[in-house]
Amino acid sequence: MFLSDKWQDYELIDASDGEKLERWGDVILVRPDPQIVWSVAEGEKSKLWRRADARYIRSSSGGGHWEYYGKRLPDWEIRYRDLSYGVKPMGFKHTGLFPEQAVNWDWFSELIKNSGRSSVSVLNLFAYTGGATVAAAKAGASVCHVDAAKGMVAWAKENAARSGLENCPIRYIVDDVKKFVAREGRRGRRYDAVIMDPPSYGRGPSGEVWKIEDELFGLVEMCCDILSENPLFFLINSYTTGLACSALKNVMRLTVEKRFGGKTTADEVGLPITNGNMVLPCGYSARWTKN
Repeated sequence: MFLSDKWQDYELIDASDGEKLERWGDVILVRPDPQIVWSVAEGEKSKLWRRADARYIRSSSGGGHWEYYGKRLPDWEIRYRDLSYGVKPMGFKHTGLFPEQAVNWDWFSELIKNSGRSSVSVLNLFAYTGGATVAAAKAGASVCHVDAAKGMVAWAKENAARSGLENCPIRYIVDDVKKFVAREGRRGRRYDAVIMDPPSYGRGPSGEVWKIEDELFGLVEMCCDILSENPLFFLINSYTTGLACSALKNVMRLTVEKRFGGKTTADEVGLPITNGNMVLPCGYSARWTKN
């Protein structure tokens, strides 16, 4: 398992009965998680469940809402190593950051720093609020950040500034990912690395429909066409429950590995749970490297 266990400002304190108890800096949140199918005995639960600042409550008709135990929470900042990110309670239980991805930030940051190359260009697709963008830029890469949501791209710019990267070579693009990659191919632009975190289902800015089962393989093939002659790495993350880890590995082997050689590894991504010494599975990652 790729375990994200180096956090100081984030902690998964406890998990029971479909919910997780988390510390984000000084703020304690309770959020639902479908992987938590176990129950912790009442006497063995963390006492911090009773001190939560907010809880996301799902509706039986879909969606849900945040319930605050005190004043409504403003935006606040958390740090991971030398990176800073803004977080806040959002719709559908999110906070604007996936802390389990820190293990991948560490992985590709080391590859960038130790590449021996004068420059490394990274394409970050479905880039959201820029967790990976900030990490790659901090490691010294130039980054092209692509997301269909204008608000998420604006948030990514704020996160870059929080980490002192406002003047670094980051290009922000609001566009449908497939259309953008196709245009980059026609322009002859090349990248040394690709990061993608595709949703299970989504829509582009002009109503383009994305279904991961139908679109992922073709998109990875398209990305192979815009990789440099000697690419450094390729990373695919997935939270789609019906898509197995080995499926991601197969996609990578039949596309990137077939064309450039190298090696693909794939595994679950997880967060350690402080209470009970367990691990929460948080989706899958497939990693390809040339060497």
